Amino acid sequence: MSTRSARPERRARGARAVALAMAAALAGAALVSCGSDSGGDSPATPTAPDTASFSGNTPSALESKAASAIASARAASSAAAASASAAASSFEASVSAEVERANRAAKNALKDVQGRGNALSEVAMTGKARASTDGLLAVVVSITNKTDHKASYAVQVDFLDSAGKTVETRYVGAENLAPGERAQPIAISRKPPKPVLTPKLVKAQRY
Repeated sequence: MSTRSARPERRARGARAVALAMAAALAGAALVSCGSDSGGDSPATPTAPDTASFSGNTPSALESKAASAIASARAASSAAAASASAAASSFEASVSAEVERANRAAKNALKDVQGRGNALSEVAMTGKARASTDGLLAVVVSITNKTDHKASYAVQVDFLDSAGKTVETRYVGAENLAPGERAQPIAISRKPPKPVLTPKLVKAQRY
């Protein structure tokens, strides 16, 4: 090969070497730049959350709270029922012993009565103000002897819930009413004021 033809080849090789060197230098600069973007620190690695800073309750704690709430609700319901029963007893205690005895007699008199009895037309009911009964549900049962001879009466009053189911039964009565005479015993529910119950005249028997 002649000296003149070798010179262009040497120049081409030199140019390629320079280009490779520049590329290597640029790549190195890029790596240094990437490594120094975060101020020289190494890239951050994921860490597990600090569970100590979490708020809320564990499932076992929630179950314990739920059980406590249920027990508290049951206790409140029992307390309300006991309070209503005590109030009813207190109110009834203000009624004469003779009236209470007549009520027990009414229950016995209705024990074997079939159907609704023979004296529904002689009995009516009206509500009584809760302010006079310590907040309890009570009804005045008006019994009028419409016959021409003395008679005794037995009346059954049921207290129904919103579904029409009987949740309580009370008995009242009047004894030896003269013709045209009227008695007004009171039937009192021993249930708490809530839920609201509805009184229903179920039986009335003259005997």
